[in-house]
Amino acid sequence: MNLSCHWRVLGDISAAPIVLIHGFGASSSHWRHNAGALAAAGYRVFSLDLIGFGRSDQPGLNRHFSLDNQLWSRQLAAFLEEIVQQQAVLVGNSLGGLTVLTTAALRPELVKAAVAAPLPDPTLLRPLPEQQSRWLKRLRRVIVTGICRLLPLELVVPLIARTPLLRVGLQGAYQRSIRCDRELQALIGQPARRITAARSLRAMSVGMALRPRDATAPLLLHRLKSMRNAPPVLLLWGRQDRFVPLMIGELVRSQHPWVELKVIENAGHCPHDETPELFHRELLHWLDRNLGSASAPGIGHQA
Repeated sequence: MNLSCHWRVLGDISAAPIVLIHGFGASSSHWRHNAGALAAAGYRVFSLDLIGFGRSDQPGLNRHFSLDNQLWSRQLAAFLEEIVQQQAVLVGNSLGGLTVLTTAALRPELVKAAVAAPLPDPTLLRPLPEQQSRWLKRLRRVIVTGICRLLPLELVVPLIARTPLLRVGLQGAYQRSIRCDRELQALIGQPARRITAARSLRAMSVGMALRPRDATAPLLLHRLKSMRNAPPVLLLWGRQDRFVPLMIGELVRSQHPWVELKVIENAGHCPHDETPELFHRELLHWLDRNLGSASAPGIGHQA
């Protein structure tokens, strides 16, 4: 099944590439305060709408693939191979951070550095069991799929997208008030109003709930740790993140000292959008320290 995706690019064609991956419910538009600044810092900036979000295709439940971080990682890897055509820095917010980590672990040859801001995965606190009987897996699949099919998402999603409920939910991701930020509310609400949004949300709910253990953050981090030439990994965390508390980032750092953690003050779950100046300062300083100047040549060739 062929799926189309929407993407943007900004910056000098000869500059080192950086690819920005949005979080859940967002799109490439959520990097509104970042693409220009990173291009001015010397990068060729790409931003991608993940399948199911933004202007990319929004598929429903499908027996040929699962809508989970493995699929998004394959999408990102294909984008790197076909469009970017060289090794790139990957930066992801929330779900985008998990997608970046997945890509770094499964396709490290495509990744110069991986940045998750932050890294959300409930298995970081409660890992999946190493082994589970076949009948339990089947039972779990039946229960999860059945519940998700019964949820009235075709009614709930438009209700949230077209009422103040959207702003109420979105406020939880921010430390500052977003009451007057109409642009933010529009860029989150518009994709959710698409007729295919509800079916895609159902598909990703099933996909993420049933993904294999190898696709969870603890196993991906372990895989990266075992690599001889793994790309460097940075976690950027808003101190006031209510969705994915800072203690999860501190737990990852304690278990994997090779992963760097930088805390951004006065920011919630979307530090790139809420405090972009601090976000850029931490990101660019880390990239300069680990990779050198943005103008350094990359691997391969530029499209």
